[in-house]
Amino acid sequence: MSHANNINAHNTSLEHFEVWFLTGSQHLYGEDVLKQVAAQSQEIAAALNASSDVPVKVVWKPVLTDADAIRRTALEANADDAVIGVTAWMHTFSPAKMWIQGLDLLRKPLLHLHTQANVALPWADIDFDFMNLNQAAHGDREFGYIQSRLNIPRKTVVGHVSNPDVTRQVGAWQRASAGWAAVRSLKLTRFGDNMRNVAVTEGDKTEAELRFGVSVNTWSVNELADAVHGAPESDVDALVAEYERLYEVAPELRAGGARHDSLRYSARIELGLRSFLEANGSAAFTTSFEDLGALRQLPGMAVQRLMADGYGFGAEGDWKTAILVRAAKVMGAGLPGGASLMEDYTYHLVPGQEKILGAHMLEVCPSLTATRPRVEIHPLGIGGKEDPVRMVFDTDAGPGVVVALSDMRDRFRLVANAVDVVDLDQPLPNLPVARALWEPKPDFATSAAAWLTAGAAHHTVLSTQVGMDVFEDFAEIARTELLTIDENTTIKQFKKELAWNAAYYKLASGL
Repeated sequence: MSHANNINAHNTSLEHFEVWFLTGSQHLYGEDVLKQVAAQSQEIAAALNASSDVPVKVVWKPVLTDADAIRRTALEANADDAVIGVTAWMHTFSPAKMWIQGLDLLRKPLLHLHTQANVALPWADIDFDFMNLNQAAHGDREFGYIQSRLNIPRKTVVGHVSNPDVTRQVGAWQRASAGWAAVRSLKLTRFGDNMRNVAVTEGDKTEAELRFGVSVNTWSVNELADAVHGAPESDVDALVAEYERLYEVAPELRAGGARHDSLRYSARIELGLRSFLEANGSAAFTTSFEDLGALRQLPGMAVQRLMADGYGFGAEGDWKTAILVRAAKVMGAGLPGGASLMEDYTYHLVPGQEKILGAHMLEVCPSLTATRPRVEIHPLGIGGKEDPVRMVFDTDAGPGVVVALSDMRDRFRLVANAVDVVDLDQPLPNLPVARALWEPKPDFATSAAAWLTAGAAHHTVLSTQVGMDVFEDFAEIARTELLTIDENTTIKQFKKELAWNAAYYKLASGL
């Protein structure tokens, strides 16, 4: 049996999603003008669909000219699981009171596209008919007012759709909306609890379901072990052959090698995990080395491969990081690079050359490299089980972002640090795990101080597919606090932002 043929909840494809394109106008200008509005708005939607920056299909909807049509469209968008958001443009002047009910009812992410049909003004031909038709500069200001009056979270993008910066912003928002849709429908399976006595992996699962929509529940690890030990031999044979075809497998693990049975057991873990998660409809999961039950190994390569296929994962029961990994997988679908569970492990503190070496015990996703991973087996000093199998590789160099999700009791907090993943200064022949080396922005000391001041978690997602802009849009859609650490960060300003946020969220939560 090959897992490649399974169609599951962990799918990261954006092909089944769509974004509705809504155009506002009114009957004041006559039917001829409305026909032109419809034609030109279809051209704008088509231009978005033609852009390689825009990953999700844009579906044009008939021009909206009255409150009832707007309300019904909002309800239809809410009810359609394929719709991950709506883009709105006021082509002419659409009186904003018509939009109050619809915007109040809308539960999908909203992008306000402030554009117009033409790029340049046709100076010699402009008459008042042209002005009446092409007055988005007027109509969108009315729309902007009512959105602010109703406190509607949205992304505002300004400019003509022929401008690559416009389509890039639209694409980033679509990816964030897709990540939000994935989280809203996410079922997360925990095998055992979080690591004992650890604070940051704790969290309010009921609040998480209220705020994010994710359902987080626990199963006994021995239920997983039953699925692992029940994997058919023929399926194990096929998966082991796949390993030997895809990866550089250590000789001792290959067929006929002294430790080949360990590789076969790793394949059993993968088969059992897949079957269990698929039966449960889960697209994210956690494990814990303190709760392995009848399993002979801590899942290593199996977890790495499931992450590579789009599953979210958190180590040591860290379900909040598993949510982030799943969201990052969907948001980065189709882009070069990858996303993975990550952990800041140790530092290179040579002055002027400071870097962070990230890794985990076993579970770093191979989507972070274009090279062929090595499959190895080494002792693991914790867990009290057999030596686990894992893939070992160096993360490819390039820009990235490291993001953590923490439960601050009165709110969830996202903290995101822009980084540059770099090549290793020297080989790491004695480090038997996958790893990443990065230089955080704006510099190591500021980054680390800001991270610690924010109380950000040590488990993170590292994405080399999407940047800070996508996570900013995601936080806006999720109405979740986001603290960014980038080239403009100073500790003085960062502390002020923390104080402002504390006051804001106390006030926003009400009595």
